[in-house]
Amino acid sequence: MSKEVVEVPILSEGVRKAGVPLSMVTKANGFVFVSGTPPFNMESGGFVKGDIEVQTEACLRALQHCLESAGTSLDKVVMVRIYAANAGFYGAINRVYARYFPVNPPSRTFVPVASWPMEFDIEIECVAVA
Repeated sequence: MSKEVVEVPILSEGVRKAGVPLSMVTKANGFVFVSGTPPFNMESGGFVKGDIEVQTEACLRALQHCLESAGTSLDKVVMVRIYAANAGFYGAINRVYARYFPVNPPSRTFVPVASWPMEFDIEIECVAVA
């Protein structure tokens, strides 16, 4: 089995500039693995500020961009993990999430976390079929 690191326009460079040792997207054995994706600004590579719905929207747009960079799409996602700084965000996150996965949504785990070393409240990762 071989692995391929996928270069994601704007976002991969932003991660490198931040000095975070990860690849945004890795392909292996017919699957695409997208690292935890915070609310990236798709133009600058920085972070989107705003309430949890604004941040969730930014995360999912960035996740979609990562998947498309790897030659796949949201409809091929099989597993999602959502990490949020407050369990109380659950309903608001679901409202936004349901727009991106309106039919036959993938398996999913919601994980409340204490905090991040950067200024955002949510991060979303996924696994998709290539």
